[in-house]
Amino acid sequence: MVTPADNPQPPPSDHPKPPSPVRKLVVEVVEARDLLPKDGQGSSSSYVVVDFDGQKKRTSTVQRDLNPVWNEVLDFIVTDPNGMEFEELNVEVFNDKKLSNGNARKNHFLGRVKLYGTQFVRRGEEGLVYFSLEKKSVFSWIRGELGLKIYYYDEIPEEEPQGPPQEQQPPQQEPPQPVDEVMKKPVVVVYEELPPMPYPGHVPMEGLGHSPPLVRVHEAPPESRPPMDNGPPMVFSPDMKRMQMGDGAVGPMSGERIKVLRRPANGDHSPKIIDGKFAGDTSGRIPAYDLVEPMQYLFVRIVKARGLSPNENPLVKIRTSAHSVVSKPAITRPGVGDQSANPEWQQVFALGYNKDATANSTLEISVWDGASDKFLGGVCFDLSDVQVRDPPDSSLAPQWYHLESGTAADDQNRVTGDLQLSVWIGTQADDAFPESWSSDAPQPFVSYTRAKVYQSPKLWYLRVTVIEAQDLHIIPNLPPLTAPEIRVKGQLGFQSVRTRRGSMSHNTSTFHWNEDLIFVAGEPLEDSLILLMEDRTGKDPVLLGHVLIPVGSIEQRIDERHLPAKWFGLEGGPGGSGSYCGRLHLRMCLEGGYHVLDEAAHVCSDFRPTAKQLWKPAVGILELGILGARGLLPMKSKGNGKGSTDAFCVAKYGKKWVRTKTVVDSFDPRWNEQYTWQVYDPCTVLTVAVFDNWRMFTEGGEEKPDYRVGKVRIRVSTLESNKVYMNSYPLMVLLRTGLKKMGEIELAVRFACPSLLPDTCGVYGQPLLPRMHYLRPLGVAQQEALRGAATKMVAAWLARSEPPLGPEVVRYMLDADSHSWSMRKSKANWFRIVGVLSWAVGLAKWLDHIRRWRNPVTTILVHVLYLVLVWYPDLVVPTGFLYIFLIGVWYYRFRPKVPAGMDIQLSQAGTVDPDELDEEFDTFPSSRSPDVIRARYDRLRILAARVQTVLGDFATQGERVQALVSWRDPRASKLFLGVCLAITIILYVVPPKMVTVALGFFFLRHPMFRDPMPPASLSFFRRLPSLSDRLL
Repeated sequence: MVTPADNPQPPPSDHPKPPSPVRKLVVEVVEARDLLPKDGQGSSSSYVVVDFDGQKKRTSTVQRDLNPVWNEVLDFIVTDPNGMEFEELNVEVFNDKKLSNGNARKNHFLGRVKLYGTQFVRRGEEGLVYFSLEKKSVFSWIRGELGLKIYYYDEIPEEEPQGPPQEQQPPQQEPPQPVDEVMKKPVVVVYEELPPMPYPGHVPMEGLGHSPPLVRVHEAPPESRPPMDNGPPMVFSPDMKRMQMGDGAVGPMSGERIKVLRRPANGDHSPKIIDGKFAGDTSGRIPAYDLVEPMQYLFVRIVKARGLSPNENPLVKIRTSAHSVVSKPAITRPGVGDQSANPEWQQVFALGYNKDATANSTLEISVWDGASDKFLGGVCFDLSDVQVRDPPDSSLAPQWYHLESGTAADDQNRVTGDLQLSVWIGTQADDAFPESWSSDAPQPFVSYTRAKVYQSPKLWYLRVTVIEAQDLHIIPNLPPLTAPEIRVKGQLGFQSVRTRRGSMSHNTSTFHWNEDLIFVAGEPLEDSLILLMEDRTGKDPVLLGHVLIPVGSIEQRIDERHLPAKWFGLEGGPGGSGSYCGRLHLRMCLEGGYHVLDEAAHVCSDFRPTAKQLWKPAVGILELGILGARGLLPMKSKGNGKGSTDAFCVAKYGKKWVRTKTVVDSFDPRWNEQYTWQVYDPCTVLTVAVFDNWRMFTEGGEEKPDYRVGKVRIRVSTLESNKVYMNSYPLMVLLRTGLKKMGEIELAVRFACPSLLPDTCGVYGQPLLPRMHYLRPLGVAQQEALRGAATKMVAAWLARSEPPLGPEVVRYMLDADSHSWSMRKSKANWFRIVGVLSWAVGLAKWLDHIRRWRNPVTTILVHVLYLVLVWYPDLVVPTGFLYIFLIGVWYYRFRPKVPAGMDIQLSQAGTVDPDELDEEFDTFPSSRSPDVIRARYDRLRILAARVQTVLGDFATQGERVQALVSWRDPRASKLFLGVCLAITIILYVVPPKMVTVALGFFFLRHPMFRDPMPPASLSFFRRLPSLSDRLL
């Protein structure tokens, strides 16, 4: 029998530990293009110097070539693989002074490339990337590109015979060497390792790659706590008899909660600052995990047991004064003998803990036989002595505790065995919290209530260029003058694209297309591309053959380089499976230089290309604290006229999705979870939405989609740097019955980044999308179709997770229906245009007031200012920019203090017509009756007629301008040309300043000198002819 002591430590092994792998970074310098001539003879003799982690190497020199080719491989040892993402790789190109014309004193600088560890990929994923050479200073003149292949791999070094340990000698200093000397071995230098960047509010569940340490956030010193014992003392109380009597009453989860505000008055839909929590002043030190309220939990980790009494199905019951939970059945291990005597659970429980309410309570952990409800023993702990664990601490080691019965038992009911467990008090920042079981979660559906982090799949654009086809078996005996209609249809998963009609060569069976078919492919690239050759000359299409190509075998491209085309033989034609059906000429590639849009462009959260080698370093960190919600409406019926809501929150930014735990049966749920994202572009949008959990009640394969409660979008660029925004946002949902407020959500957001540094401000001057979007742009309709396919692929990927994110959640977060027709959205866009043009209308009204002398003092001042600007024209431009600057300073006092949420008035959702809402939620094609569709069509015709009239008016004004010199109206053209000649003579004779003053004063003349009728120039313009009279 094993004694209830701790496991003895194993003796030290004589076998040496296996050698740790060594990571190597490989930089393959391929070529350079279009370098500057620097040798005085119209060329350059260039070489490349690569510096990484204190190791510097160089290539050979290519003489007198502006497009040098090296194809040399330089490898470097990564001293710290865990910190590789923080390292910089500097690649510089120089002109060798030894081969230059004349006596050059130094090697001329031809450009450099700076990369970061986040852009490195593993061996096998690398590709040739051409980086634009950058300047070293503002006055440098640099041009050209440098082609590099960069990857890393891990190798296990060969074991060396063990010898006596040698003392480490400090590295000897070597004499300095010239830059142009070829270094055969890496130079090892002593460098100071950067400390790891503290991420405020870092949740252990998040697996993220980080960029170079651009943001420094200080953590507050930890609170001083009284010293604790190594483990909680065991207390064998006489209350152990109660454990054999069954479970007691169970209360709701009790955690320390923060005070919340009451629900505001109806009709107020604007974000509100949470009183007493607006942390606008960030002058102090920012503690870790400071955006949410810490909630204490009692954690119990049940590992395994040994030497239990005879039983069939051992279970563990945990009970406190407010909670009672039961473990899952023991884990079955194949090949193990008596598993009932030595069961294993490996399960963690998180119970709500309130220090004041449970100061003198006990924690009872007992083992029972689930089949016969037999008591197998238990352990008690005093909660006042349980150890408190802070997030930086390591996990608490489990210990063996002897099971006690608490009463005198006979031989038949004798309690034996030990239970291995650990007990501690922590918060939601504990690394065991994400996988823990809560006391309020429904046991059959625990996995649907846990907090999880998801990652979107890596998506590629698959470009298939259909060039031509030869030797096709065309159906004979076609009617005279009838050309066969041959098309190529491509299928990838659920995507299907067809080419246009092929052009046929004379007297041959060769067809040409030169057309691109673009699909969305998702990793792991296991699908196959199917190309069908169809003859659509007759009524029914005839299959002439097909080609099956695995997507994983297609070459990846991350720039615009030309790829060779290949011939593929057609199979499965009308002649049978073994006959020759012709061949198809294709050029295919996986485009890594594009960003695959899965969101609407105006609410996109990421613009990075697919290829990791092209990623720029992060400019900051976005931190989100999901505090809770309040005033939620009931979504389910519990019976007896009562409702319930099981709410969870989903946040999406970039490729990372987060899902909070589900708070069961609460109208005011408190999540208090904090997450972080890396920000690569501040001009992006964070989306947060609340849903009611229905999937956790799915039974027998029945599909119950989650119900949306509302969402909030926050643009990162509207957040000031290093400032905490803690606000309450209304949750609004637009239903068929109208707009409905579902409650409010409390969020805390902080964008931690260097304020106004070159890396942050330089993003605003860079193109929004990757380079390939401008070199080979995609059409608007094609882009929208690809976005729909990407949305479906992301939804299918996340639906395979546990717990799944349903398609309804993904589509709602990604705004999949943003392109659909809506009368409400059309009105909203129209009023947005009116709002944009309102400044011009305001300026016109102000000028009209000046002309009419509504305020004589202002009009006189405008006359004086006009005289000054006319007499000193060089002051016009600076005065205009000064005026814009003053306007910006004036509006600074009216800047928004809170990140804006969803605007009800802007969305035209408050006064929308019910029939328009029904049309907006209608399916495509429509499912309504013909009478309803006819009425909506007539309404759309009326609206289109108004738009048609406005477009015709714009065209008329432009045609009248053209008619001035087109001689369509000879008299009007003669009058206009005569006036132009007269103005020319006057301007040659009279000084232009005098003419400008006269025109300005004439425009600003007093109303007593004005004619109420339109001026002659306007009447002349309105009489000019247009082409509207020639329309049918």
